[in-house]
Amino acid sequence: MAAGLITVLGVLAVATVAGLWWRRRDGRVRPVARPHPPVDLADLGVVAGTPATLLQFSSAFCAPCRATRLVCASVAERFAGVRHVEVDAEAHLDAVRRLHIWRTPTVLVVDGAGTIVHRATGTLSAAQVTAAVAPLLAAGAAR
Repeated sequence: MAAGLITVLGVLAVATVAGLWWRRRDGRVRPVARPHPPVDLADLGVVAGTPATLLQFSSAFCAPCRATRLVCASVAERFAGVRHVEVDAEAHLDAVRRLHIWRTPTVLVVDGAGTIVHRATGTLSAAQVTAAVAPLLAAGAAR
């Protein structure tokens, strides 16, 4: 009886820690630790030279994807130089594998050179997206 109780408490502790970790990471825009060299994303609709592209990977039955679409589209509407491109993950499995997309929605913030500078999974706020693209717009204006 005591061994079963200890097992249950251990499982609950591990599940709680995993849930807290998941919640902390979900819906956060994170800078890419080691930006890869510029990637050719033209096949996904990314136009070279656009100061900031919000490349969103979605799936058909994903409710958070719809909310993220609305947020990204509104930010792209508000700021000149920001473009929102939504990609169906199921239709572009090669790109999903190449870019290490593990879940939807995933948003990649791509600069004008084609470098992925930020990555986010889960539902985002407009403030988070704006904060991620603002430095790219300022850098583009300074040129």
